[in-house]
Amino acid sequence: MADGTSTHRVHEDELLARVAAGDGPAFSELFRRCHPPVFRFALHMTGSAATADDVVQDVFLIVMRDAARYQAGRATVVAWLCGIARNCVRQRLDGDRRLTTLDFADGSEPATDAGSPLDPLAGLLRDEQIETLRQAVRTLPLPYRETLVLCDLQELSYDAAAQALDCPVGTVRSRLHRARAMLASRLHALNTTRPAAQSRVAQEEARDPLVDEITHARRVEPGAKRYYA
Repeated sequence: MADGTSTHRVHEDELLARVAAGDGPAFSELFRRCHPPVFRFALHMTGSAATADDVVQDVFLIVMRDAARYQAGRATVVAWLCGIARNCVRQRLDGDRRLTTLDFADGSEPATDAGSPLDPLAGLLRDEQIETLRQAVRTLPLPYRETLVLCDLQELSYDAAAQALDCPVGTVRSRLHRARAMLASRLHALNTTRPAAQSRVAQEEARDPLVDEITHARRVEPGAKRYYA
């Protein structure tokens, strides 16, 4: 068995191979590296931090059992894990129709940029902007939501998203184009239902790079660096 003390510099493909061989330290290192993207995917899909935690547990229990099923070169490790998470999320959504709103009461909201100026009002406005965006994302039909979350929020490439979704790259491109259009429409609908004063605030918030990038779909290749978790 490989030396578990050297896992910090081991590629994720090799970590999975070691997990399949029963290497406990390799599993711990794989979990440390890869549970954040799995959590974020589940959080964006379900809107519940508690459910996202459950999905992470489900995914890595499956990894412990089925690590040998991973085929290096066919998919990246993160894409493979997101594919497992996708199935776990669908099972959770089918079993609990209440998963329609965000739940960050336990403090599990992903951290914002620590270098940003401490402006409470700006922070409140941005929080409202992000919440509106997430509400709109959760109204998308599931296939389009999955694609948008993987490409625009998880920053996976088209190829990696196709691996996670088990579909052709062309399908990812077409779903993403449609998802962005639907998201823009839903954001417009949400903003126009606010009172006039809030609508003026929404117009100012529209300058925020978070919504500007997704709503107006600047044709940024998935995988490029973005401003949000």
